[in-house]
Amino acid sequence: MRQLKIGAWPAVSAAAAGGEWERLRALRDAGHDPAQERRQARHEQQAQVAAERDEARHGRYTVGRLLAEFHAAQQRAPKGMAELKRTLDKGAASIADRLPTEVTRSVAYDLIDAQRAAPVQARSLRRELGAAWDWAHDSGRLSEDVPNWWRLILRGKLPSAGKIVGGQHQGVVKRALSLEEVGTVVRFLPHTSRLVADLLTLYLWTGCRGGELVQIEAGEVAEEADGWWWTLPKAKQKMRRHELVTDLRVPLVGRAMEVVRTRMDVHTGHLFPSVSGEAAHVDQKVVGVGVYWHMPRCTIRKQQVRARWPVVDWAPHDLRRTVRTHLAAMGCPDAVAEAVLGHIPPGVAGVYNRHSYDAERREWITRLAARWESAAAR
Repeated sequence: MRQLKIGAWPAVSAAAAGGEWERLRALRDAGHDPAQERRQARHEQQAQVAAERDEARHGRYTVGRLLAEFHAAQQRAPKGMAELKRTLDKGAASIADRLPTEVTRSVAYDLIDAQRAAPVQARSLRRELGAAWDWAHDSGRLSEDVPNWWRLILRGKLPSAGKIVGGQHQGVVKRALSLEEVGTVVRFLPHTSRLVADLLTLYLWTGCRGGELVQIEAGEVAEEADGWWWTLPKAKQKMRRHELVTDLRVPLVGRAMEVVRTRMDVHTGHLFPSVSGEAAHVDQKVVGVGVYWHMPRCTIRKQQVRARWPVVDWAPHDLRRTVRTHLAAMGCPDAVAEAVLGHIPPGVAGVYNRHSYDAERREWITRLAARWESAAAR
């Protein structure tokens, strides 16, 4: 049952009301919903009036303007803000001058599908555009009638085929180096730059993330009763937004301690300062580029003679996975190994287990350092 107001007497006579009633009944019998159609027309009229008012005040509210306001409203790290702007400016350039109401499902599909050859970038663009539309809805910049197609199209249909080597997809590979390969990599380090060698050493001897290692500062390192420690502040960690994250205590043992103390003799601030002066410390990608530079498949300035890695097809982050794998092989308890990597225990364990694992971290990092030295001496 639906009720629909025809009019008010005496403005609408009984005869006119009867005629309108007959017309509405005929529409109902034909399968129409007069009440819903009237409501839809009213919403469209209100949206049109609001759009005209907004256009008169600020100009057309285009997709480009929506994305610019979305970017300005974000609170991300500088690197994340720059990457967001690059993703939106490059990926959504073709629809920047359109109105959001003109972005139909087919338009959204074609935009993302055109970038299917780079699935990681396509997923990132779809995710950020979906977030922009959500933000615009929440803030009242878009009418509720404007659908967020980005959340609906190509879901689960943009799988990555893995990295490309020599024009061939290699598949998605989670690489962990064997003990023999670790020894070979350690022996090869003198052939790389001092910066790359020091960072790769810290990867292996601490298990920390590269983005955290490049930010280490002298003031965060101290000698305590049981040895040297690096206290990584929560604000510098990848998981800093998680409410359970605390400062990460990293024991410095063996070569890691040598690298840090040697650099502290030269630098009083960041131990890996940027030489360009554009940032306080070097970018994480520096070590990745440094590793690739020595790969046999690297053709950058191929006329320049340089040593090539005897262990191929790995990246710096694979060393972090290697640390976790070898800790497990040595019998290290999962809780301790995850604490070494700075992971948060999942579920209830993360809420109730507040043990710091400082002593356990130092014990197993010391054992791991001995394992690496043994492998390098072979």
